[in-house]
Amino acid sequence: MPSLSDRFATPDAVVAALRSAGCVFAEDEARLILAAARTPDELADMVDRRVAGHPLELVVGWAEFRGLRITVAPGVFVPRRRTEFLVDQALALAPGARVVVDLCCGSGAVGAALAAALGPVELHAADIDPAAVDCARRNTAAAGGRVHTGDLFEALPAGLRGRIDILAANVPYVPTEEVALLPTEARDHEPLVALDGGTDGLDVLRRVAAGAPRWLAPGGCLLVETSERQAAAALDAFTRSGLTSRLAVSEELYAHVVTGTRT
Repeated sequence: MPSLSDRFATPDAVVAALRSAGCVFAEDEARLILAAARTPDELADMVDRRVAGHPLELVVGWAEFRGLRITVAPGVFVPRRRTEFLVDQALALAPGARVVVDLCCGSGAVGAALAAALGPVELHAADIDPAAVDCARRNTAAAGGRVHTGDLFEALPAGLRGRIDILAANVPYVPTEEVALLPTEARDHEPLVALDGGTDGLDVLRRVAAGAPRWLAPGGCLLVETSERQAAAALDAFTRSGLTSRLAVSEELYAHVVTGTRT
């Protein structure tokens, strides 16, 4: 009797399955899945998971982020391409940064990308989710990253106070009532703690803005991604905390990053 994996004996069969499931870039996805699968049975499982709506990155086990291959695992937030804009802004503001913190780090993609661009740095990352912390440890290991578990600044070593040059915080910013409206891939396969930002989506952002000045070095910067309609309120939160704030926008990536500098 033929094995179930015989359904995908050819690349065309994989493409056809993905296309029938509504994958717009079926050919590109098929190439990635075929390259990642080590056995016919694993290939069949991966195709079935993708057809069932699992994010492609979680199916193949990695996501590309600013030229890096970032390991991702089930239950961990998948880094988005628009967040590359946050990294670009951080590098523009602090090209000589030597102490970098990736707060709400998820997979650790932001910290890994900053370290790759800056060269040798003291890199720390933190997240409240143990699954994310485990993933981030793998992705920041090459840069000597130290990854901590805990709630925002409570997770960080006290010795970082007043020393951080770049504090990148990709906080959750989806309003609670809008989480149910997210695409299925995010809503069903990514952790709620990485998505839900509270009533107006800015609960965590405000906490980060309030605490940041005590941790930033003089001239150090805080960067947080937000949405277009939340930008004004986010800027206000940064200003109220005593930071010199501004909004950076990428029309191409539809990315909005609020930056705050400690003067």
